[in-house]
Amino acid sequence: MFADVEAPDAVFIGGGATEPGIFEACWNALKPGGRMVVNAITIETEAKLLQAFEMLGGSLTRIAIERAVLVGRKHGWRPAMPVVQWAGIKP
Repeated sequence: MFADVEAPDAVFIGGGATEPGIFEACWNALKPGGRMVVNAITIETEAKLLQAFEMLGGSLTRIAIERAVLVGRKHGWRPAMPVVQWAGIKP
């Protein structure tokens, strides 16, 4: 998949991490000492990231953001979908 490119120092997957072979191909292409970061908003991708965390280490972070919105004539917080992020460094 990455035969024609130089091994990257960093890879970011912002979507599609559950497509067969994508995660593995990116990890395998990464230079030693390189960093890979993957974001997930679906349960299926979260499960994939948990597997990566268990097998490869790294860190898992859950990021939740809320925005101020009108509630009548006042304001309240409306949550956005949380993002789970896995980050790992290839040995």
